[in-house]
Amino acid sequence: RKRRRCHQRDVLDAIVRDLQAQQPDHIALTGDLVNIALDSEFARAAKWLDTVGRPKDVTLTPGNHDAYIKRVAGHAAQHWGDFMRGDDGAPFPFVRRRGPIAMIGLTTSVPSGPLMATGRLGGDQLAKLAEILVALSREPVFRVVLIHHPPIPSRGHYMKRLTDAPIFRALIAEHGCELLLHGHNHEQQLMWLDGPHGRIPAIGVPSASAIVSTHDDPAGYCLYRIGGAPGAWQCEMVLRGFAPGREGISELKRQTLR
Repeated sequence: RKRRRCHQRDVLDAIVRDLQAQQPDHIALTGDLVNIALDSEFARAAKWLDTVGRPKDVTLTPGNHDAYIKRVAGHAAQHWGDFMRGDDGAPFPFVRRRGPIAMIGLTTSVPSGPLMATGRLGGDQLAKLAEILVALSREPVFRVVLIHHPPIPSRGHYMKRLTDAPIFRALIAEHGCELLLHGHNHEQQLMWLDGPHGRIPAIGVPSASAIVSTHDDPAGYCLYRIGGAPGAWQCEMVLRGFAPGREGISELKRQTLR
């Protein structure tokens, strides 16, 4: 077990080095920085976050592991709060603007029952999200929604679902966004959501510390190149990561989303 943990840390360090070498304008993390929510894990994760980038350059939305039990429900905000608030200091749901990009951060991180990994947005957050999306739709910005749980549950993942996902999808279908990024499933995923002006890509990524195995997808991350203007936005996704039979980190896939 000790050798495996060390290997996972080596994988994570390699992913971070490769990501930083690409010199992205901004980094988005979609949760599960800790495992079983021990007090010591949150402080270690905070030190790791500082190696990834400064709070103004990194946006974080927490995952279910980051609120594994009720006792630690506030630990993420305590240790990582600077990465999880809007430009105006607002908590979830918040907005961060970087050039033509407006990132909307959501939290689905709530304690769940034994053997469950469900998430929930809640009525207040959904109502505020609707207001944010409507307001941003009047501006020339590319709206990126950041959330941990995927908006559509995968087959066999009922106990890991976002419990108010149907309401969330209906809200997105009505008010729209240009891109949705999620985590949780530890898989490279592309699903399409209904939007008011066409389909919306929703992207999931593997764990950044996953070793090459037959269980989950090996560690990887996505780069997004965004350009254009309202009504003619362009977005290309580039997947980089480890793969069976390949040495080190390389480009695995390139796809035009818009």
